[in-house]
Formats: sequence, C-alpha cells, structure tokens
Amino acid sequence: METRLKTIDAETLQAMPMGKTMFIVDGLIPQGVNVLSGASKIGKSWLMLWLGLQVARGRPVWGMSTMQCDVLYLSLEDTVRRIKDRLYQLTDDAPPNLHFAVACGLIGSGLEEQITDFLTENPNTRLIIIDTLQKVRDTKGGAGKVGVYGNDYDDIASIKQLADQYSISILLVHHLRKMQDSSDPFNEVSGSTGITGAADTNLILKRKRSTNEAVLLANGRDVEYQELTLEFHNLVWELVERKDSEEIHKAEIPGFLFRVADFMRPRKEWVGTATDLLEQMQESEVTPNMVTKYLGQFAGEVLEPEGIRYRTKRTGQQRLIGFKKYDSNDADDGSIDI
Repeated sequence: METRLKTIDAETLQAMPMGKTMFIVDGLIPQGVNVLSGASKIGKSWLMLWLGLQVARGRPVWGMSTMQCDVLYLSLEDTVRRIKDRLYQLTDDAPPNLHFAVACGLIGSGLEEQITDFLTENPNTRLIIIDTLQKVRDTKGGAGKVGVYGNDYDDIASIKQLADQYSISILLVHHLRKMQDSSDPFNEVSGSTGITGAADTNLILKRKRSTNEAVLLANGRDVEYQELTLEFHNLVWELVERKDSEEIHKAEIPGFLFRVADFMRPRKEWVGTATDLLEQMQESEVTPNMVTKYLGQFAGEVLEPEGIRYRTKRTGQQRLIGFKKYDSNDADDGSIDI
C-alpha cells in the first residue's frame, strides 16, 4: 500500500495545462455530482425527461447551450409504459441516444458496476440521471457507526467517484423536507448536510403556491449562484427570468440609495441629519434609522461609482451625514466638513 503523499508544487501546477470544466448545460450543470431537490409531485420528473431529451438532441436548455451526448435516465419510480406515454406527450421524434432503465442496483451493491458496464458499452454517455436518489440507497442498515451525516456523505461520494473517474455528469433527483428554512433554502434538502456538502452542484426547485411558476436555485463549486424563474406550460418548464448573483445582489439594494444619487446630481455638497435628508428628498418609505443603515451598507456600491463621497459623524445629540461630489481631477482629499 502506498503510504507517501503524492504532491505537486505550486510552480508546476501553474504551468500544467488543464482543460476547462465540462458542462452538460453551459453554466448550470457541470461534470461531477449534481443534486436536484424539490417537493413531491412538483414536476421534477417532467423536468428530467425534457432535460434528457434536450441534451441527447443537443438543443438549448433555457437559452443555455448543451453538450450533445448519450444520456442514461434511471427512472426508478416509473414504468416503461409511463415513460413511453410521457415521451409521446413531449415529442414524436425521440432520439436513439437517450436510454432508460426502471430498475437497478443500490449504491455499494451493484449500481456502480452497472453504470461502469453501461459506460463501457456506450462511451459517448456524458449525462446520467438517477430519479430518485432514495431508490438507490440502502436504508435497511441504518446509519451505523458513521452516523447520518457520514452515511449521506459516503453515498454521494461513491457516486462522485464514478463521475470523476469517467468525467461525466450525474444528476441525482432528491426531495425537500416539509419544514421550510427562510434563511437558506438549501437547508431544506432532505437528510443531513452530508448530501449538499458532498455534491459538486446543488439545485433547488421550489414551486410558488397556487401558480404554475417555480424558482430553480443553483449553486456549486463550478456554478455561480443563480435563480431561474420557470413556468410549467404544456408539460415543459419554460424560462421566465434568469438572474445571476450580481443581478440578485443589485435587486437587494434599496431604491433609496439610487434616489440619493439623483438628489445629489445638481449639488456639489450636502450636510445635515437623516431627518433633514428625508424631508428634502420628500421620502416617506424610509425612516431616519434606516438612512444610516442603508448608507453604511451600500454607499460604496451605489454612490462611489457616481462620484459621491459619503461620511457621517456624531456631534452632541445628533448624527450628521454628508455627501460631496468629486472627480479624478479634484485636488483635495474629498473630506467633508461636518
């Protein structure tokens, strides 16, 4: 058994040529293990079938290009007849490079060998969909000595080893807990954080109440956080809107900051209290306490690019705030007399 560490020095690593990360769906589904979680009966299987069809035919997914390749779909909660009926509802011209199976072995008990054999026989396969993760897990033995987290992590790691070995993407369909987490939807994934921690990419499909719309959240090691608003129409999840992390962050910036920038456009300098500012701006949606909070958090992102410097200082019983316009040719240091 090899006991010495296999290392590589930083200089050699920087000089070593490496290919880019392979994406099945550009910017959304890379190689490795991807876990898609959603509530029961939300339409995950319709999404997976449509996705498999698009990739097998090399057609875009929500405007994002795909890598055309063979696809294996383990549809473990369906029958062959149901798959056939659904296929006819989506297309009259199904491709021959989209393969299905409705039964397979479990993780650690035959699944890995079955996938390896399939990849050997179908070397153009780059996407494997397993619907659902629970159907390929051995839950009879319980968590054992490793605990729930360790058991969850080991199961995903076993699938990841296959994905890494063959440089493919494996998409696992999973469930969400009924208990919601408003602070972080990724905490709603059923099971422990061992599942989301071991996965390369996590996707959450959350349907909006009493509507055909849902939001797909995506985040991963090679995937920038993004939110896609989808609408279920004619059995297909269609794209309504896509926001990346920068757009999401900008949407979180209060509109008050942009109105401050408008307020300062005809002015060179302004000093006063938060109450004074709100009165002169004729603001009714913001309180004085919110003014300094918003300015302290977002002034650097909204006002500085507009050439507006913000400062604040407490004098006696009140806090003054000040703004001063400047440009690159200003000789002074941009200080504000408050």
